[in-house]
Amino acid sequence: MNPEWNRRHFLYRSLVGAGGLALMDFLNTDLMAASTSPLAPKPPHHPARAKSCIFLTMLGGVAQMDTFDPKPALEKFDNTVLDWSNEKRTDQPDLYAKPRLILKSPWKFSKYGKSGMDVSELFPHLATCVDDMTFVKTITGENGNHPAATFLMNTGLVLPGRPSVGAWVGYGLGTENQNLPGFVVLPDYRALPFSGSQQWGAGFLPASYQGTMMQWKGDPINDLRPAGQLSPKDMQDQMALLREYNHAYLDGNFTNPDLQGRIDSYELAFRMQAEVPGVLNLAKENEATRKMYGLDSDTTRSFGTRCLMARQLVEKGTRFVQLYTPSQSWDSHTDIVKGHAKNAQEVDLPIAGLIQDLKQRNLLDSTLIVWMGEFGRTPDHPADLRDKAGRDHNTKAMTMFFAGGGSKPGVTVGATDELGWRAVDKVYRMRDVHATILHLMGLNDMRLMHYHAGRNMRLTDTGGVVIREAVA
Repeated sequence: MNPEWNRRHFLYRSLVGAGGLALMDFLNTDLMAASTSPLAPKPPHHPARAKSCIFLTMLGGVAQMDTFDPKPALEKFDNTVLDWSNEKRTDQPDLYAKPRLILKSPWKFSKYGKSGMDVSELFPHLATCVDDMTFVKTITGENGNHPAATFLMNTGLVLPGRPSVGAWVGYGLGTENQNLPGFVVLPDYRALPFSGSQQWGAGFLPASYQGTMMQWKGDPINDLRPAGQLSPKDMQDQMALLREYNHAYLDGNFTNPDLQGRIDSYELAFRMQAEVPGVLNLAKENEATRKMYGLDSDTTRSFGTRCLMARQLVEKGTRFVQLYTPSQSWDSHTDIVKGHAKNAQEVDLPIAGLIQDLKQRNLLDSTLIVWMGEFGRTPDHPADLRDKAGRDHNTKAMTMFFAGGGSKPGVTVGATDELGWRAVDKVYRMRDVHATILHLMGLNDMRLMHYHAGRNMRLTDTGGVVIREAVA
């Protein structure tokens, strides 16, 4: 028999046996953590206000110059040919093969709040919340392809297989409620994100940290309700027996992290049978709250319901909740007037309702809201599409915002050129966004790491820069 296996097996058996208490002082932190729930709360690296995060994912690429970054020069040069000269290198082949015309914004901008933030007509409800929001207008990307850019936004790399932001946060902090998933995903079933669950996977982290997908219609999770007329006592007895069998099998395969993750997920599912129906109960919300989120309208009901579910989840201790619009929904290459107007109407009221509801419940300070897509859009369009003009992909500038969770309210960070094409002041990358999210959650991106494939892996790889201007 392999002596190395014997040594490791002895240590494992000692941890779960009576000798565990004596050995604990001599063993490293990772081995100690292995004897407890992987989602048990963990101390942050530094004090932070944010205890949870709600990530509002606008798939497809929102046009910055039509939403929160007004450019008067677009109106001045509207319908004129734009000579990009040295700017003809792009992530999109043949983008400049045909003449292109500058396109002014179809929407008017006004200033709102004490901070005087610029917001277009697309977001009349969010405009009332600007004093609680932090705009960063100079986020840049690495790839203008939707799947790759979405992976970059979610995992820090343009290729699949890496842990998502929510998985990293759970790995670093655990979660406050052991009867709920630490990381919940609320997609739009009209069109799931490219690569589906890989966007919220745990990658090389333990499987327990992957996102749990829930739905807004019917039961949040299919088959969560127990079948038949089993009493709580019967269910507990069944779970105890199953746990005994599972751990007996794990005893002989204790080095298999996927097996431990599967057992953890079964046990969490059992606990969720009692917890989830009481937490995600829209019927208990009063009419004013339901209207605040837009549950009374066909247009806003889907995203509004998911925003309300997100509030209920973080209120009960879930660490990270990610919402998605339909895949490519903001991808308005043509007819941006119709496309962006439709998408904005679906999310404007619900997001404003979420901010206002968290604020009145004294939860906004402890809940970080992140709003962004995978890239921005160009200030021009192909000349032959003038009748239904749109905008193409742009990795050189994107606007995002934070709200709550220790972000600095009522400020704007960075500036783009006169057409909104390129970030020119205080330019940040996606890894800097990730470093800032982790920082606001109490985690140092350089200390949050997991040994894999021969080196320490991080969400930000070699490190990001915290957007200090966005931190209160």
